[in-house]
Amino acid sequence: MSQNPTPASAGDRLEIERDVVVIGAGPAGLMAARTLKKAGRSVAVLEARPRVGGRTWNGKVADAQGREHFIEIGGQWISPDQTRLIELVDELGLETFPRYREGTSIYVSPDGTRHEYEGTTFPASEKTQAEMDQLIATLDQLAAEIGAEEPWAHPKAAELDAISFREWLKQQSDDQEAIDNVSIYVASGMLTKPSHTFSTLQAVLMAASAGSFSNLVDEDFILDRRVEGGMQSVSLKLAEELGEDVILDSPVRTLEWATPDESTADPLNHVPADVRNGVDNDGGPGSVTACSDRAVVRARYAVLAVPPNLYERISYVPPLPREQQIVHQHLSMGLVIKVHAVYETPFWREEGLSGTGFGGGRLVQEVYDNTNYGANFAGGQAGQEDPFGTLVGFVSDVYAEQMWKLSPQERQHAILSAMADYLGPKTMEPIAFYLSDMAAEEWTRGAYATSYDLGGLSRWGHLQNQPTGPIHYACSDIAAEGYQHVDGAIRQGEIAAQRIIERG
Repeated sequence: MSQNPTPASAGDRLEIERDVVVIGAGPAGLMAARTLKKAGRSVAVLEARPRVGGRTWNGKVADAQGREHFIEIGGQWISPDQTRLIELVDELGLETFPRYREGTSIYVSPDGTRHEYEGTTFPASEKTQAEMDQLIATLDQLAAEIGAEEPWAHPKAAELDAISFREWLKQQSDDQEAIDNVSIYVASGMLTKPSHTFSTLQAVLMAASAGSFSNLVDEDFILDRRVEGGMQSVSLKLAEELGEDVILDSPVRTLEWATPDESTADPLNHVPADVRNGVDNDGGPGSVTACSDRAVVRARYAVLAVPPNLYERISYVPPLPREQQIVHQHLSMGLVIKVHAVYETPFWREEGLSGTGFGGGRLVQEVYDNTNYGANFAGGQAGQEDPFGTLVGFVSDVYAEQMWKLSPQERQHAILSAMADYLGPKTMEPIAFYLSDMAAEEWTRGAYATSYDLGGLSRWGHLQNQPTGPIHYACSDIAAEGYQHVDGAIRQGEIAAQRIIERG
């Protein structure tokens, strides 16, 4: 097979033959392609965007003087449990740096009172703190018992999947402040959906994937380090290795993947033959043809490495089996605005503050020091911290919807005012301001990741990693360890590739 795409004729789409076609050039797809290529398989990676990286995305924002400042529009943090990503970052020759966390943090209680504190324990009342400790301990126990590999298989799965996380918390405690503070770590902090819209089982999976609920609570653990030059650098390095096998600006429109079962045709009612009940030999080789805007790739396998909410952007010929069609309708993205505010200096440090702020149920529920370090494509010096201070904040779910209804000026004022509740009036005076809007990005349509409707994880979770004929799936949304993180995407890309390698 040719290792370089060659046009069939001038003006035509590229006609390519490969062992495997990978759809999506995020961390999962690129890692799958890299693993396959190292094992001697030929690959082609088709990416809809004009860039690689998926939900990791290095960006810039300019201030009034025209100075450009580096921002990470997408995912950025690495925690100690994300061992596969840490190994890969080192293998690719990338450097990391720790999040700034010196000084006191700020907690804003439900009545609007501002409290300074140190460590990870909120300065709430003794009763509220005791209730939080009890809820966290119970969730730690459930996470350890149920695990991240097959939560749907646990005897308690259906029960925990039938009750929303908010309702479950209310059954465990009558302390509203404790409920709000605990729910933030999964609701606005991870799934970016209101806690009444997803199940307790989904929350337990989130905790188990991070090692424990206590790890989610500990921002010094879960938001530990960043990659110098941005997390997208991981995908850029992987794409460099793959070279011309990565084809950008090439959304896949059609995927031919199986021969219909003629016995399913219904001529009387004009229903064509299909594969509604599935095909034999799931996971084995077949004949697939991926038709994109720039290429037609014929292969023996396909790796679908996009988030599940985008699966149906592709027309499958024949249509996917009925169980897959149903599952994909019950997986949806959350919604969050990532706020970037750049200042002449990190003024909060001068006041003895870490830049960290929390407030359950508030417009901006989390704020962190996100000052850059090292070289990046907007400037920066190797081995040096950026002299400009940067804050990052998050506006989640229903609050994000409210903000997008405002004018840009009203939106900026409302968000900065909410951040100023933590760090004071100087927060209102950034030199640059940017809002990450992944929900409007055509090939993402939400953030951070997908999760199931109530009852969906226990009912359909077992299907999410099962191949469909020669189609294998890989993305962080269906990961066990590293669920919703780049680490999970890397792991899933490798798993899909290894399964193909084993099948020959």
